[in-house]
Amino acid sequence: MMKKWWLISGLLLISVAVAFFSFSQFKVVNAWEEEHVVLPNKVWKLEFSEKISEKSLDADLIYVTNDNGEKLDTKLELGDDRKTIYIHPPKNGYDLKAKEYTVHFKKGIKSSLGRELNSEHNWKFVVKETLPTVGSQENLASYFEEIIEEENEARSWFGGLKESFSAGEDKASEESVAADKSGGGGDVSETNVQVQGVDEADIVKTDGKSIFQAEHNKVRIIQAVPGTQMKVLSVLHFAENFSPSQLFLQDDQLVVIGHQYNEIYKPYDEAAKDTLIAPMMQMTTMIVYDVKNPADPKQVREVKLEGHYVSARKVDNLVYLITQHYPDYWLLKENREIDIRPKFTDTAMGTKEKTVAYDDIRYFPESRQPNYTMIAALDLDQPKKEAAMTTYLGSGNQLYMSTENLYLAVENYGDMERKDRGVIAPDTDVHKFEVKGLDVKYHSSATVQGTVLNQFSMDEHNGYFRVVTTKGYAWDEQRPSSNHLYILNKNLKETGKIEELARGERIYSARFMGDRIYMVTFKETDPLFVFDASDPANPKVLGELKIPGFSNYLHPYDENHIIGFGQDTKIVAEKGASQPRILTDGVKISLFDVSDMSNPKEKFTEIIGGRGTYSPLNHDHKALLFNKDKDIFAFPISVYRNSEKNDHEQIFEYQGAYVYSIDPATGFKLKSKITHINGDMPYYEEWEHQIQRLLYIGDTMYALSAEKITSHKMGSYEKVAELEY
Repeated sequence: MMKKWWLISGLLLISVAVAFFSFSQFKVVNAWEEEHVVLPNKVWKLEFSEKISEKSLDADLIYVTNDNGEKLDTKLELGDDRKTIYIHPPKNGYDLKAKEYTVHFKKGIKSSLGRELNSEHNWKFVVKETLPTVGSQENLASYFEEIIEEENEARSWFGGLKESFSAGEDKASEESVAADKSGGGGDVSETNVQVQGVDEADIVKTDGKSIFQAEHNKVRIIQAVPGTQMKVLSVLHFAENFSPSQLFLQDDQLVVIGHQYNEIYKPYDEAAKDTLIAPMMQMTTMIVYDVKNPADPKQVREVKLEGHYVSARKVDNLVYLITQHYPDYWLLKENREIDIRPKFTDTAMGTKEKTVAYDDIRYFPESRQPNYTMIAALDLDQPKKEAAMTTYLGSGNQLYMSTENLYLAVENYGDMERKDRGVIAPDTDVHKFEVKGLDVKYHSSATVQGTVLNQFSMDEHNGYFRVVTTKGYAWDEQRPSSNHLYILNKNLKETGKIEELARGERIYSARFMGDRIYMVTFKETDPLFVFDASDPANPKVLGELKIPGFSNYLHPYDENHIIGFGQDTKIVAEKGASQPRILTDGVKISLFDVSDMSNPKEKFTEIIGGRGTYSPLNHDHKALLFNKDKDIFAFPISVYRNSEKNDHEQIFEYQGAYVYSIDPATGFKLKSKITHINGDMPYYEEWEHQIQRLLYIGDTMYALSAEKITSHKMGSYEKVAELEY
């Protein structure tokens, strides 16, 4: 018995020693064996178990060869964590003529402690000019089966980890948004958008005569002119399974975009097994109306895409609708023959449901996301011409569009195990699509370190794509976050960059204004960074301003001034705490003077209310009405004041909208408060009285809520009339 015990103990000690030796070895932690398919501008990322000696950045130790064994001119770069080496591609990318490439890294690579790499490695990869297609049912099933296997492994680590993506449910995610247009100078206000000439869908639109408002399960068409005689001309009612949420207006055509679901009369999995087709349950529907006679709108066209709404843009008469669909891939466990491809309908092609062909589904190499992205392009001038569909496996929610190109920002976890996601921060793949009419064609891709906050973190200028990112998480003290600016050329090859800004903080807002770039980060104070990007190969930080609070939306006022909209903050020291507590206080508006880019100044500030005060403008740039020439800066707001009893209690004070004038010499002046609450303020906010949008037509301003519309004389903002629905 004693011998047996000693034998077991010995085996355990050997196992522990082997495990310790294995974990303590200096090695590449993201090594792989299978051949990879990549795009021409692929940047390889080698992650090591320890910090690397800078002497190991040697082209004789780490290099790439083609199929003839010739060494390529690649560039090596050591990452901020000093555990990562990036291998940048040749100047013009990898040559498509080569059948295969190999990444080599030799045993001479050493850690900063002097330990040598445990073994040398060779990685094989193939280069494709454009995104590959799925091609067959077998390939698609295999793609999702690998995802299922990864999720099962992740759950085994935590004994019941919730799946990263819920099967059977489309995750409606609001695009985090905010605006390169300063409001226009005409007699009719337009939606506050990011790029001149690229319209964005919104809940309210006007043609200067009528106002179109999407609200709950209907769209109202309101006679707005004259402001003293407003009336509802017509109401578009919809079935219970459709909820309108976004609008476009093009001449005499109204585009209504909303969420729709289908009802089936048997369990979902049974319906899929019976037909071997996953039923189309949730979709984004786009309906086009002829509103030449706004009192009698006529439906012209209807297009449905399976999945939830991501975003939409309109350039002249062309509408681009982007959706995402998370298929019920768990159905493949029961029967791998079940068809889980995305579906769509287009009345220009009839009423029959269509399924995207396998050869029309492309995928992003190295990305394994369990969702589809669909881009539908629709020509409003040709109602009988079918919509053009572009479909991809994977992709993310962040989108930027110029008049010529569309960019999708996708989180890239590389070879990171699913159990580490959410703990270790991903990087970002940027995919560029060239847009020519209805043709949305893949152009190129790039990978940048860190993640993108929202559409305002991206920009295109003079052929260059610029993006600001946050690498890591602000709460992670072991791996402090940092912030970067990357400038890529028209083929998304890196031209210039600035890295390692504001360690321990994250980006709260950004704004690109030609050669000037502004970025706000925050953790305890609000640094406003001013970049000069006039030389794309050599961008510079010219100025930095640290102030309390933060701006989560930046809006240009003129060439030398920018407006920040966000929250005030207070730092509270607590006994026994290693760090002070940061309390968010009232809404804060700042006017920054950036005439001297090396010395930005917060020239004026306005603090509204206390903790709990908020505005839709904090997260939605379309809530802003701004026109410099008319001296209007207006937005909806709900105001709370701080209780004197404790730090956590707030008292409701006001619900409505504030209208300001802005003068660079004198600052902010509150011109008017507009509310849809009659009489005294109630004890709590009332959603039906919340002002959603403000707009103007000529010399009349209009405020819209779910319950009513009011008109006001510009300048004095005295109420002229009120129309309750």
